Amino acid sequence: MSAGQLDDRRQRDNDGDRSPGLVEQAQALASGATTSVAATRAALDRIDASQPTLNAFKVIRRTKALAEAAEADRRIAAGERLPLLGVPIAVKDDVDVAGEPTAFGCPGDFPPAVRDSELVRRLRAAGAVVVGKTNSPELGQWPLTGGPAFGYTRNPWNGDHTPGGSSGGAAAAVSAGVVSAAIGSDGAGSIRIPAAWTNLVGIKPQRGRISTWPAAEAFYGLTVNGPLARTVADAALLLDVASGPHEGDLHTPAPVTVSDAVGRDPGPLRIALSLRIPFTATPTTLHPEVRRGVARIAEALRKLGHRVVVDDPDYGIMFGLGFLPRSMVGIDDWMRKVPDPSLVDPRTKGNARTGRLLRGTPLRAARAAEPRMQRRVGAIFDKCDLVLAPTTATPPPRVDGIDGIDGISSWATDKVITAVCPYAWPWNVLGWPSVNVPAGFTSGNLPTGAQLMGHDGAEPLLVSVAAQLESVLRWDRERPEKWW
Repeated sequence: MSAGQLDDRRQRDNDGDRSPGLVEQAQALASGATTSVAATRAALDRIDASQPTLNAFKVIRRTKALAEAAEADRRIAAGERLPLLGVPIAVKDDVDVAGEPTAFGCPGDFPPAVRDSELVRRLRAAGAVVVGKTNSPELGQWPLTGGPAFGYTRNPWNGDHTPGGSSGGAAAAVSAGVVSAAIGSDGAGSIRIPAAWTNLVGIKPQRGRISTWPAAEAFYGLTVNGPLARTVADAALLLDVASGPHEGDLHTPAPVTVSDAVGRDPGPLRIALSLRIPFTATPTTLHPEVRRGVARIAEALRKLGHRVVVDDPDYGIMFGLGFLPRSMVGIDDWMRKVPDPSLVDPRTKGNARTGRLLRGTPLRAARAAEPRMQRRVGAIFDKCDLVLAPTTATPPPRVDGIDGIDGISSWATDKVITAVCPYAWPWNVLGWPSVNVPAGFTSGNLPTGAQLMGHDGAEPLLVSVAAQLESVLRWDRERPEKWW
C-alpha cells in the first residue's frame, strides 16, 4: 500500500463509523469530550449494522448497556474516575454475564447466568459497559468461527475468509472497529490466532493472570482469558484492568502491571527465532508468505538493537500428550452443561467421547508431566530472553474451511486445523505468556502474525518489545476497507 493510499484510509477511519481506541475513548469520556451513552449507542449501532454480514456477536445487550451507560455518565458528572468508566467493550461468549446465556458457540436454549464471572465483575468495577458477547465455534475447539448455532463469522479484511478462532467474533468486532477492544480466551492459540488473522494485538497472559472463576481453572489449565485490541497500549490497559485472582482460583501468579511497560526501553535482548513446527501427528508446512512476515518482524527487532538468532525450544516428541487429555476432558465437562447435546456438531460429540476415555489416569499423567515439560522447554531461556515464532502456519482459510470434510470426521478436521495452526498450543500447556503482533499482509491482503513468547510472568517484557515494534511498523494505521 502506498503512503497516499494509507492516508486515504486514515481519513476514512476518522469519519465516525469506527470505534476509537480504548485508551483514546477512556480519555474522551473522562474529559467530557463525549458521553458514555453516545459512545455506547454508537457501538451498538455498529454492531446492528454489521451483524447481518460480519456476524461477530451472539448476544447484544442494547437496553441493558444503554442503561449502564447512562449510570456511567451520572458517575462521571459527579467526578468519579475509573480506568474504563463508561467505555463500551465486548466479551467472548464463554464467560458469564449476569442475565445472559453462556452458550460457548453451541446451539440450544441456555439459561441466563445468575451472576457475573470474576472477569466481568472486574471489568464492571473498572467502569466498563459490556455491549455484548461475541461468537465462538462450539466449545472453542476450532480456529475458524462458525457453526449451526449462528452461521459464519467473517474476517473484516476479506469476508470469504475466517477471522480465526476460537475468539473469532471478538477479533472481527475489534478489527472492524465495531468496538475498541474485547476479551477473548486462549486454550490452544484462540486469542493469538484470530489476532494474527485480523491485524490485531492479542495477549495470552500467564495462567491465572485473569481469573476464570466460576471455574477454578479452565480446561485443566490450558485456557486463559486475555485482551484483543488494535494497539499494544489498548491491550495492556485491558489486561491490567481485567487481571487479578478470585479466592477460588487454582493459579495465582505474582501480580504485574503491563501498561507501564508501553514505551519503556527493554534494553538490548537476545531473541530466539524459531520456525520449527512443534511435533504434530500430521504433516505441516510453513506458508512462504507467513515466513516472510515473521522475517519482517525479526529484521525490525534487529534494527531496534536486539540480537536475533535462530534457535528452537526443545519440545520433544511427547509434548502433545500434555495437551490432548486436558483439552478433550475439558470438552466433555462443557458438554455436560449443554441443554440438548443432540444439537451439537458430531465432531463435538466425538471429542467429548474421547474426553471420557482420557479422564482419569491419562489426565493425571498429563498434569504430572507439566513441570518436566517446563524445565525442558524453559532451557531456551538460559540462552535468550524471548522466543519469536509464527503464530500460524498459513494465512486465514476460507470460512467453510472445515465443513464437509470426510463426513466432518474429527480426525480429518484435526488434520486441517493442525496444518494451519501448529505453533500456538505449546505455550498453553506450559502456562506462560505470549503476544501476537501483526506481521504484515499476504499478496491477497490477508493479515499474518508473529508471536513473542516469554517465560513465567514475562508479560511486561513482551509488552515492552511489542510496543517497540508497533512504534516502527505502525500496524495500528492499517484498517480494512469497510464492506460490512
